[in-house]
Amino acid sequence: MLRRIRTILAVLVFAGITLLFLDVTGILHTYLGWLAKVQFLPAVLALNLVVVIALLALTLVFGRIYCSVICPLGILQDVFARLRPRKNKKVGRYSYSPEVRWLRYPLLVLFIIAVVAGFGSFVALLAPYSSFGRIVVNLLRPLYEWGNNGLAAIAEHYDSYAFYSTDVWLRSLPTFIIAAATVVLLFVLAWRGGRTYCNTICPVGTFLSFFSRFSFLKIRFDEEKCRNCSSCTKSCKASCIDFQTHTVDYSRCVVCGDCIDSCKFGALKYEAPATHRKTTDSGRRAFLLSSAALSTAALAQEAKLKTDGGLADIEDKVAPERKTPITPPGSLSARNMTQHCTGCQLCIAQCPNGVLRPSAGLMTLMQPVMSYERGYCRPECNRCSEVCPAGAIKPITVEEKSSTQIGHAVWIKKNCIPVSDGVECGNCARHCPTGAIQMVPLDPNDELGAYVPAVNEAKCIGCGACENLCPARPFSAIYVEGHEQHREL
Repeated sequence: MLRRIRTILAVLVFAGITLLFLDVTGILHTYLGWLAKVQFLPAVLALNLVVVIALLALTLVFGRIYCSVICPLGILQDVFARLRPRKNKKVGRYSYSPEVRWLRYPLLVLFIIAVVAGFGSFVALLAPYSSFGRIVVNLLRPLYEWGNNGLAAIAEHYDSYAFYSTDVWLRSLPTFIIAAATVVLLFVLAWRGGRTYCNTICPVGTFLSFFSRFSFLKIRFDEEKCRNCSSCTKSCKASCIDFQTHTVDYSRCVVCGDCIDSCKFGALKYEAPATHRKTTDSGRRAFLLSSAALSTAALAQEAKLKTDGGLADIEDKVAPERKTPITPPGSLSARNMTQHCTGCQLCIAQCPNGVLRPSAGLMTLMQPVMSYERGYCRPECNRCSEVCPAGAIKPITVEEKSSTQIGHAVWIKKNCIPVSDGVECGNCARHCPTGAIQMVPLDPNDELGAYVPAVNEAKCIGCGACENLCPARPFSAIYVEGHEQHREL
């Protein structure tokens, strides 16, 4: 019963979080957004004390069920582990191994130091929820979008708009490589040792292990019934059961229930201390486990054509060299983004305008930055602030966003079409949502000559409409320079 309930809950949570990263419409966030907010590290960084306390209380009562039911990367390890064939039932898949203390705890200390110091790259590499998001967004989402585009083509053939095409593109090669390497590492470790990554490298698992040692409900041996057959040890993905000494390392046990299911003699039970055994009912324990997990959990753009009327190819834009990266409205400052962002890629996956992409900077690797080659940050859109679970992008209203200056536009004379080609343009001024750009004579004494943009930095909010819609190629004649600290206009 325990294993069955755990499996059902894990499948539901895993499917929900995966769909949250794959969704191209933004609709699923309304129903599944809470799944991101109950992840441990994002809740800590967002100072969501209710969720943090609830997860710690859950661990103190039930053990590390967070790792086997709520954490998507932990569930992914179970999926990889099940792919390993068992050639001989008597041999089993796993064996007992002692805790790797020399690696677990130094990594946790380094991780905590990185979080406090704002070293986002190291945090993003080790954070389990972020690693899972990176895998889904970079490896699985393109396949999902291609499938969506295929359905859109079929629907269009029958004059239906039930689906719409999306632009499939590589947002960051370094992030893609890291995501692929993470999958390979997880697969190899899970194939060979089950929960090796979870119980040796993952800092969240190590932190929760301090509390799981003292959990009220645990996997316990009934030594009178045990026949030392070793089936429990051979089925334990955490390698934490020593059948010879009848002991369980509760710091690594994730309460998956596989050992109980494999024991033919009923020698293992998930129960309270011995003084309470007679009054504890196994069905009631299973019900409590499922109730606790559920209660804690409760706590597009259309694809762009590359041709102009089929007559001429349009050269792709190239991102300018910005002295200061642009962070999304609601992030308050580059410092706040660095200190709170876990690099989970959820905001990048949910951005409908193609503005957000992973940073390649050493200190901010995989954290979101803005660039306007494929779209601009529309003033009426605040989806990234709605989906961020870690407090790196604070919730912001449309009205607040329209008055938040994240950067300012800079004009590059040599790239401007009226100067280089001698033709009229004014695209940047026409599309500026705040009226911060006016067209003025290039030569003040010649009002009949070329007109070029003049930027009023006091009114510019840095949305990037001018940069994105500038017809100059490959470099725009006007681009946005970011602000370290966002300003209210």
